[in-house]
Amino acid sequence: MPFAEHFYPSTDGLNLYYREYGTDEDRTPLLCLSGLTRNSADFHDFAERYSGNRKVYALDYRGRGKSDYDANYDNYNPQIYAGDIYNFLTTKNISKALFVGTSLGGLLTMGMAGFAKHLIAGAILNDVGPEIDTSGGNRILDYVGKDIRYANINAASEGQKQQYLNAYPDLSNAEWIAQSKKTFVFDETAGNFRFNYDMKLGKALAKQFENAEPVDLWPFFAELKEIPTLAIRGARSDVLSQNVFEKMQTENPDMHAISLDNRGHVPLLDEPPLLEEMDKFIAGIQ
Repeated sequence: MPFAEHFYPSTDGLNLYYREYGTDEDRTPLLCLSGLTRNSADFHDFAERYSGNRKVYALDYRGRGKSDYDANYDNYNPQIYAGDIYNFLTTKNISKALFVGTSLGGLLTMGMAGFAKHLIAGAILNDVGPEIDTSGGNRILDYVGKDIRYANINAASEGQKQQYLNAYPDLSNAEWIAQSKKTFVFDETAGNFRFNYDMKLGKALAKQFENAEPVDLWPFFAELKEIPTLAIRGARSDVLSQNVFEKMQTENPDMHAISLDNRGHVPLLDEPPLLEEMDKFIAGIQ
């Protein structure tokens, strides 16, 4: 097995899953944080690429993947996730990590910079910034929590292709199937494939959008100025606008930035132009 599977306890008693790649502890480890409905499997190829000379950890948030689902869906919120991440790092005695945050994972990275900057040796923000474009936010709100089922992985793949073709116009059928295997899990009871997260996440998200006051994330982003940062944008993204991406570069002139053609929300972190940039960026953090 190319990775070890473990669990760590949350402060409120849930068993939270993570993957651990690599054995070399001489360098700063990578901490991979996925998108809102995603899980640790998204980072498998990424982790294999970089685990030759450092540890790579990929976490399943509560309610995703192999982590326990929370009986109280109100706990599906960024403050709780950040607390779980902090608890993971302290449980593992990790003094610093290079945070790799996709979408929600990038928001959590910025949040962690606001209250636990000492834990962040570097940050990779994948298609996310201090402002979420309205069109992308509404799209996400519309699909999260809808319990759509498929009879087999090929049908699931076709459904994903129809929904996300604009974000990934150049993926082959084999690549769509590979992505779907990370997205869906077989439901033994129902005999079909379901999304690999708790459907109550949709209720939590709708409640947060309805009741929460908008949070100004620019001060959190500003905390990354002293930290090596690489920001990635899919040129077709409806979540991270070009204007916000440019403002991020103005606010943090030392930040590395790369835009990827033929990618929307989110880049898969396997794009050849990006790999060259990431190789250099990650190698620079000892």
